[in-house]
Amino acid sequence: MPVKKLLATSAMLLLTHSVFAVHAQPRENYQLPNFSASINLDGTLDEAIWQSALKIDLAYENRPAEGDAAPVKTQMLLFENGQALHVAFKAYDPDPKNIRAVLRDRDSLWRDDHVGIVIDTFDDERSGYEFYVNPLGIQADLRMDDSNGWDDDDSWDAIWDSAGQVTEFGYVVEMVIPFNALRFPERDGRLTWNIAGRRIYPRDVRYHLESFKYDRNLKCNLCQFDQFTGFESVKAGNNFQLTPTLTVSRFDEKPDVPGDWQEGDIDLEPGLDVRWGITQDMVLNATINPDFSQVEADSSQLDVNNTFSLFFPEKRPFFLDGASYFDVAEFNFVHTRNIVEPDYGVKLTGKTDNHSYGVLVANDKHTNFLIPGALGSDIAELTQESDVALARYKVDIGNRHNVGVLMTNRSGDEYRNTLASIDGNYWFSDTDSLRVNLAYADTQNPDSVQNDFELDKEQKDHAYSIRYGRNTRDYNLRASYRNVGEDFRSDLGFISKVDFERAVLGGRYTWYGEKDNWLHRWGVFGDWDATYDQAGNLLEREYEIHGNLQGQSQFYTDFGVVTRERLFDDQYFDETQFVMYAELTPIAGLELASFIRIGDQVDFANTQLGEAIVVEPRILWDVNQHLKLDIAYNFFELDVDEGRLFTANQMDFRVNYQFDLRSIIKLVVQYTDIDRNVERYQYDDLDDRPEATERFFSTQLIYSYKINPQTLFFIGYSDGGFQDDSLENLERNQRSVFTKFSYAWQL
Repeated sequence: MPVKKLLATSAMLLLTHSVFAVHAQPRENYQLPNFSASINLDGTLDEAIWQSALKIDLAYENRPAEGDAAPVKTQMLLFENGQALHVAFKAYDPDPKNIRAVLRDRDSLWRDDHVGIVIDTFDDERSGYEFYVNPLGIQADLRMDDSNGWDDDDSWDAIWDSAGQVTEFGYVVEMVIPFNALRFPERDGRLTWNIAGRRIYPRDVRYHLESFKYDRNLKCNLCQFDQFTGFESVKAGNNFQLTPTLTVSRFDEKPDVPGDWQEGDIDLEPGLDVRWGITQDMVLNATINPDFSQVEADSSQLDVNNTFSLFFPEKRPFFLDGASYFDVAEFNFVHTRNIVEPDYGVKLTGKTDNHSYGVLVANDKHTNFLIPGALGSDIAELTQESDVALARYKVDIGNRHNVGVLMTNRSGDEYRNTLASIDGNYWFSDTDSLRVNLAYADTQNPDSVQNDFELDKEQKDHAYSIRYGRNTRDYNLRASYRNVGEDFRSDLGFISKVDFERAVLGGRYTWYGEKDNWLHRWGVFGDWDATYDQAGNLLEREYEIHGNLQGQSQFYTDFGVVTRERLFDDQYFDETQFVMYAELTPIAGLELASFIRIGDQVDFANTQLGEAIVVEPRILWDVNQHLKLDIAYNFFELDVDEGRLFTANQMDFRVNYQFDLRSIIKLVVQYTDIDRNVERYQYDDLDDRPEATERFFSTQLIYSYKINPQTLFFIGYSDGGFQDDSLENLERNQRSVFTKFSYAWQL
């Protein structure tokens, strides 16, 4: 194909830049003190031991400035006692009344003032742990991957302690991070960890203050952190956690609407989760009759004039612990939300020297998976159980290179999907990298899937991706090529599009102004891409160009024009759209954001071109220290030559009231309203006639009390309903009540 030659030529031109390698500046090396002492965790720093702790200033403003002196003083204090890392921060503020902090749920403090620590325990500059606390003691923790730029994952949870207190000079935070919450090399003697202290100081500008001077020319972050040596007394210990759970629920439904309720039985589901740190860098997770209920409803997504399946993230604790060990470059081959209702699960994850690995086996009472295509996807649901197995191995080579393999298998009665993948990441310099992934899948379809989706009994095909990137302070360049065969399937992943090959060329340039100016960063970015099916037919050719601005009042916007030629139902359509996203914090505690898309849009139901308007505003408002509102609204309107085709409105309304650090009540209301002008739709018979009116709603009320992520109690109620052309009003057709008890014993 011509796109291959163009991509290869462009990549060679880009690679000529790689000889200009940039290296990190020399780093400080600190000796971390060890004291056989503990503290009273109250956010006061009144213990004498803090006077002897290692003291480090967060002296640098790395954003929006570039290594300037920090505008406010922050001091980080550290020591360890063999069982835990003890960290404290003294955050000075010229006007403590302006400190932004409210009581929040865990992992949601990002709009507040907060301080934290990032730790690379393996000293390999590839991944790390993040721990943050706001001035009231609210926690957040994340895993980060630095193999190709900073990539956060806030789904990871650890058990650790914190406290915070606002003072006359600013605020104080104390943190105690048990070593059994971390993974690090199992070896005798001294260890070296890469550590950075961070402070987010949000005012008119959102300042990032850190303990190291950041070089934007480097794609790596952990390679710039200071090094901390010590930890001689750290031992693996008995890192064993036992978490029994009990879930009690009742689900009622209406088989006919309108009609009478069919009351369900009270369902008692005991379960047990086990987490055993076999060594400090190898963890075994096991679960029996696990409770995988969703504690909080997913965010609403508007599914109208869309041919591909919607993606929802994984939120369940058993699958999230060690989930990063199964990640591969470029493709989402492991999406454990496909495992709907297992009776058991066993998972082993670990890292030894340069070798990391993960193995997971489970069963599933439901067998659901994507049936992907070139222009859309569907979901297959088999009325049978299946067995699931995943295995991942990766070896780190040199400073930043790696190679990994992945095997996945899902099998049931006359059904099987097996996938094998090899991937790698190679760095030509500190700024230039190449990522490659090659995969092959072998699928056997049962009769029901063959008949429902017109598929062969056997499907075998490939997928591969090659991506080059160059990232510097002022600009980045990228070139990629992806090829996925028509019969490729990843039934344990989320691959919704197949039968295509795509080439992409793109880049970005950024200018930096003075931080005191109203605008302190602006730039331009864009790309060209072309997509063909495996038979050589053009599916899409697209050009896009965008600008972005960043300034005072935490203002950010990007805006641009996208123009494409696309194929649908054997016809080509030309689309040109204006798109914009903007966010602003006009006053403390109030964040406003909106996405807008206006322009040509293919009407997939009737194979014609229309004019679309999409508006998605969102308001996040901390009304006071306890009450918070999150209101998201989606509006989608499509006009065709004859007039209005449909109007869709969707609202996601969330209210949180946080009583204290542990106790919270949440209300979620979701509502979708779709009105269609049916006379403007094309259909062959009445069975294919779309609904003129479609309305859906759901509500959920939950009270929870959390001591830590695994020791908690919650009780809740939810219901839902709909309205279509056969109903005059909204009707409820499902409701449930539920409660859960969970307690984590650490032995």
